[in-house]
Amino acid sequence: MEITTINTELVAKMFLAGAKNLDAKKEWINELNVFPVPDGDTGTNMSMTIMSAAREVSALEKPEMKALAKAISSGSLRGARGNSGVILSQLFRGFTKVIAEYDEINVQILSDSFQKAVETAYKAVMKPKEGTILTVAKGMSDRALELCDDTEDLVYFCEEVIKEGDRVLDLTPEMLPVLKQAGVVDSGGQGLMQVMKGAMDALLGKEVDYTIEETQEVKKAPESTGTSYNIEAQANQEIKFAYCTQFLIMLDTPITLQQENEFKSYLETIGDSIVVVADDEIVKVHVHTNDPGLAMQRGLTYGSLTTIIIENMKLERDEKISALKEKEMQSAGIPEEKEEKPAEPPKEMGFISVSIGEGINEIFKGLGVDYIIEGGQTMNPSTEDMLNAIEKVNAKTVFILPNNKNIILAANQAASLVEDKKIIVIPTKTIPQGITALINFIPDSTPEDNEQRMSAEISTVKTGQVTYAVRDTVIDDKEIKQDDFMGIGDSGILSVGQNLEPTVMDMMKQLVDEDSAIVSIYYGEDTKEEDANALGEKIGEAFPDVEIEVHYGGQPIYYYVISVE
Repeated sequence: MEITTINTELVAKMFLAGAKNLDAKKEWINELNVFPVPDGDTGTNMSMTIMSAAREVSALEKPEMKALAKAISSGSLRGARGNSGVILSQLFRGFTKVIAEYDEINVQILSDSFQKAVETAYKAVMKPKEGTILTVAKGMSDRALELCDDTEDLVYFCEEVIKEGDRVLDLTPEMLPVLKQAGVVDSGGQGLMQVMKGAMDALLGKEVDYTIEETQEVKKAPESTGTSYNIEAQANQEIKFAYCTQFLIMLDTPITLQQENEFKSYLETIGDSIVVVADDEIVKVHVHTNDPGLAMQRGLTYGSLTTIIIENMKLERDEKISALKEKEMQSAGIPEEKEEKPAEPPKEMGFISVSIGEGINEIFKGLGVDYIIEGGQTMNPSTEDMLNAIEKVNAKTVFILPNNKNIILAANQAASLVEDKKIIVIPTKTIPQGITALINFIPDSTPEDNEQRMSAEISTVKTGQVTYAVRDTVIDDKEIKQDDFMGIGDSGILSVGQNLEPTVMDMMKQLVDEDSAIVSIYYGEDTKEEDANALGEKIGEAFPDVEIEVHYGGQPIYYYVISVE
């Protein structure tokens, strides 16, 4: 079977088939993660990223190529989670910049799209590492460039490109020793190949279920502060603008700064709580207004609308009051809720922190964090989660503390999309680094001075995290069996054992040195307080010159998160 061109309808089917295939294989891809910690991040992150775009694609009815390209690009951009998800979104972003200009795709256009995809993805990563999804993508791109002058048959072309992708994927253990030790190929590269193979099935006309289910409701991150208030005061509180209106504009052409300012000025005439975030392809709009139609009509002058959400805040307020009154009748006290406050002038600097447990949430709040994003190793927040958090912080400069190396890219991507606030990402890779950064924040200093100081100080803290293995593997010449305890340091696995306390102590011997002064122990939700205190005493006996602090962290999966300063 020979195919020389692909129209928009087939491109959409190929993308949806690729998304479905990746989603179906996500648990298998999770198993390829080198570290055997119970997170399963790569497959899950890539799946959530592509399914965000797939839902937008499936909502389109007979779209033109430009609209399809925008749906793929913007949907994956907003849904991007973790390093693998961000890189995947950037591959789509580059790919769609090329195909958006054509009604049909041939071999030459597809080759050009692959080149642009790889170029865009490499630019998005500060220090690209070979042996990863990037290497697999580049291998396919290079093969596409070789083939484009030799054939016009897209079936042969795609088959050969996929063969090269598989070949390069099989070589990734030779490029990254940690993969070779674990006996696996790169999980991100495998995820990309599943997208390609699903798309190939659609190209060949194989039977594929293109139905994309609606996303499940995601639990919202808790607000950083809450204020108890009188129920009747809520009931009597005036809501000047009744409808919380949110939508996305899929731009026909990039919006200029002047157009963006004009749009914001118009929205100010019909409402308040205005947020307009723009990039080259999409504009995210949020406004409280009494006439959502006016906001959307003006938005239509820039492009097509999608992801429209309109909520009646008066109705929501009344329903909440009713629920609170019922709850009050069932209990002795009035539940604490967040008070709606009138708009205040923005403060100079604010903080967003990713956190992983009730106790650690409280520590961050006590250190001045304005907004907590629940997430971390088990669930990497998306770019859109970051953007939503940024909207909530009323500050001219907002610092983001990712507190996980797999979240830094998503934070940086969100920062690049915000124009009305200065966003500074402090590249914290662990919870202790985030706490150290906050402790070294000086309110009277400039954002630039604080960025420099906080970034420098996070290198002074060492982190140890204790969890269990979910599979057998070998890492750094350490043989690990399923259910073994593991002590993980900043640069890798430090200790492995069948008993928890000896594993922790073995890890501590490698973390504490003559310069260490304070050891802070944060115990998890599955750890008893008395066990944590007993561990603290034992560490204190082993290292008498070090001050020991024990705190409730409440984090899942990790029995202990320990900082050494």
